[in-house]
Amino acid sequence: MLKLGYKASAEQFGPRDLLEFSVHAERAGFDSIMVSDHFQPWRHTGGHAPYSFAWLGALGERTTKAMIGTSVVTPTFRYHPSIVAQAMGTLGAMYPGRVMLGVGTGESLNEVPSIGCEWPAFRERFRRLKESIELMRRLWTEERVTYEGEYYRTENATVYDRPDSPVPLYVAASGAVAARLGGRVADGFICTSGKKPDLYSETLLPAVREGMAKAGRGDGDVELTIEMKVSFDTDRERAMEDTRHWAALALSPEEKMGVEDPAEMERLADALPAERAASRWIVSTEVEEHVERIAPYVALGFRHLVFHGPGPDQRRFIDLYAEKVMPALRRRFG
Repeated sequence: MLKLGYKASAEQFGPRDLLEFSVHAERAGFDSIMVSDHFQPWRHTGGHAPYSFAWLGALGERTTKAMIGTSVVTPTFRYHPSIVAQAMGTLGAMYPGRVMLGVGTGESLNEVPSIGCEWPAFRERFRRLKESIELMRRLWTEERVTYEGEYYRTENATVYDRPDSPVPLYVAASGAVAARLGGRVADGFICTSGKKPDLYSETLLPAVREGMAKAGRGDGDVELTIEMKVSFDTDRERAMEDTRHWAALALSPEEKMGVEDPAEMERLADALPAERAASRWIVSTEVEEHVERIAPYVALGFRHLVFHGPGPDQRRFIDLYAEKVMPALRRRFG
């Protein structure tokens, strides 16, 4: 059965507007609401970067049934993993059964400006993530945790306010190494749509399943989650133009490598032609065409689809999607 979620676009809207959109999304029938945790947004002009843990507390109070959580937090630089464990433990205790934590290795845009670190190579970032997952899980399940890792240490640490069972933890990945870790230790795996098809079929999902096999896990043990970049509107010109705010997503890894200034990221993005800005998005005006373009991801095994609409009128997106697209997806896929 499909789970259909709403991506709260934290970089695009102020925290109050974002909260109201997300409450509206639950009322419209979305099953989950996921927010990113960025210290700095992709764009400087009109950008936003609310503190996700505080914002999720407000969201929990205003909603009743949707799963809520982070699409990606980096629990390794700005935050010591024990602080993330405390924050999510509190949220899990307040909203039991509806909180999840998505984690990843991070981006320099968010970590370097806030703490002035030298951005390390992937190997170190991966080792930090692996260690932080182990430490957070222990803090959610053990009374006193003394931990001596390569990067993190605790002494008789206790998270006093936490749910009866650990917060479900999802690993976000864009490559095989982190995807394999997700398959081995996580409750869910997260990636984003709009990249070359063989990245999913030949790299990411085989790596997730390899990790699952090594850990002796079955198909139902890891929820395959994908953030779907979708621009759906009755007006095609509007649907295309809406993607311009997020043109940075179309930059190649080489183009944005080491870019730590939102103003510079904005300059690079604004230089892209409209067609390339829209290249990461499913842009359509017809429901059946839209569903057909989503279908390959479902066929690959993704069952939790989190929809990110790029436009400034989020209520319009939520209502159009809930009225036209979501019923068609549920009819076709269950």
